[in-house]
Amino acid sequence: MTTCSLVTGASRGIGAAIARELAAAGHRVAVHAGRDRAAAERVRDALPGTGHLAVTGDLSDPETCQRVVAEAVEGLGDLDVLVNNAGVFQAHPIEVSSYADWQQAWRTTLELNLLAPANLAWLAVEHLLHRPAGPAGGRLISVGSRGAYRGEPNTPAYGASKAGLHAMTQSLAIALAPHGILAAAVAPGFVQTEMARDVLDGPSGDAVRAQSPFGRVAEPVEIAATVAWLATDAPVWVSGTVLDANGASYLR
Repeated sequence: MTTCSLVTGASRGIGAAIARELAAAGHRVAVHAGRDRAAAERVRDALPGTGHLAVTGDLSDPETCQRVVAEAVEGLGDLDVLVNNAGVFQAHPIEVSSYADWQQAWRTTLELNLLAPANLAWLAVEHLLHRPAGPAGGRLISVGSRGAYRGEPNTPAYGASKAGLHAMTQSLAIALAPHGILAAAVAPGFVQTEMARDVLDGPSGDAVRAQSPFGRVAEPVEIAATVAWLATDAPVWVSGTVLDANGASYLR
C-alpha cells in the first residue's frame, strides 16, 4: 500500500531533498512551496515514481493550512505522513534591533516555524483519526534545530520557535501513541542550503564549518535521509525522539 506524504517548504534545500528521499522510498509526495509554484512543480516533476503533487500557500495563515492539507489529501488520495519543514531564519539581535523590527521578527518566525506546524499537525491528525480505515499508523515529523538547545543570539525567535517545535513533538507523541501515530523530530545544525549561503560564504563560514569535527556542514541529503527513516522505517518505539543530526557540532 502506497504511503502518502506532505512535505512543507519542499521547493528547495532540505525540503526538496526530503521529497526526493520519500519518493525514492515509494511514497507519493505533495511538494509544498510558500509562493513559488514553478519551483514546487520542478521538484515534483523530477521525483521518481508517479502520483506526486505540487501545492502552494502561505502557511502562516490557518485557512491556507486547511486548503493545503485538503489539496494534498485529494491529490494524493490519502495522507499518512506530514513533514513540517517550512521555516524562516531572520536575524534580529536584541542589542541592535528596533522595537518594531524585534516584534516583527518574533511574530513572523513564530507564525511560520511553530504555529503553522501546530495547525498542520491538527489537520493531519483530524484526517488520520477520521479516515474510513482508521489511523493505521501515521507519522508527524518536524525539522527542528540544534539552536533550540545551544541558543541563537542573533536569531532568538528562531531558537525559541524550534524549542517549541521540539516540545510540541514530544507532547503529541504522548497524546497520539494510543492511536498508533508516531511523532518525532530532527535537529540539524548548519546545512549547505540557500538559506545558509550568506553565513557559509561569508567571513564566519570557516568557523561554522569547524564547529563539526568533520570540518564541514551537512548536505541536504544527509538530513533528508534521517527524516525519511523516521517517516518510513523507524520503529514506533522512537516516537517522541528529537534526533540530533548536526555532525557532532553540538552534543547534549
